[in-house]
Amino acid sequence: MADFSLDDLIDCYRCGVFPMSDARDDDYLFLVDPPMRGILPLDEFHIPSRLARTVRKDDYAVRIDTAFPQVIELCAEEAVNRTSTWISHSIQALYQALFARGLAHSVEVWRDGHLIGGLYGVAIGGAFFGESMVSRATDASKIALVHLVARLKAGGFKLLDCQFQTEHLTQFGVVEVEKTDYLEILAASVDLKADFYDLPSTSTGKDVMDFLLKQEQNLL
Repeated sequence: MADFSLDDLIDCYRCGVFPMSDARDDDYLFLVDPPMRGILPLDEFHIPSRLARTVRKDDYAVRIDTAFPQVIELCAEEAVNRTSTWISHSIQALYQALFARGLAHSVEVWRDGHLIGGLYGVAIGGAFFGESMVSRATDASKIALVHLVARLKAGGFKLLDCQFQTEHLTQFGVVEVEKTDYLEILAASVDLKADFYDLPSTSTGKDVMDFLLKQEQNLL
């Protein structure tokens, strides 16, 4: 797909499909349109108690959009339990172009000046499409997810698309919906006005947990 453009990528997300590749050095992209979609209902986000305590401890720093290329690089690196990646160089270039256009974001977890994990994804209207998350220290990606959910709730987002339901994500409340239901949720979300930066970028773990607790109490 040498002629696959940035606008084509945006249209794919608006239609409910997303690109992948078979390997880091593979320039060929293919589109994925799963019959079942993993989504995280934002009002049903569950934080395990141990993780909640970790987030509140704030023995790390969370930054937003300060190291987007580095987060993708970290996600694409080989790891003990993963020797290949779907994040090809071509895909990485597309998402960095999306970032330059303000449609992609990273949530980064830092400790002692080192990037120890995080996640990145695409924001279109009130929909956020999570692409990949990574940890190089205990709970780093989970901390990033908690900060992401708080940011999406604060900014008026309605959809957090996780692509697939996994055992790891199920603990946070990720569920599978059929494609027809997903497309309805997607259509109701992509044209909404939402603000990824409504939550201050200086928000600490304690700030985030207090915000989420208040949101939960308001739903009761």
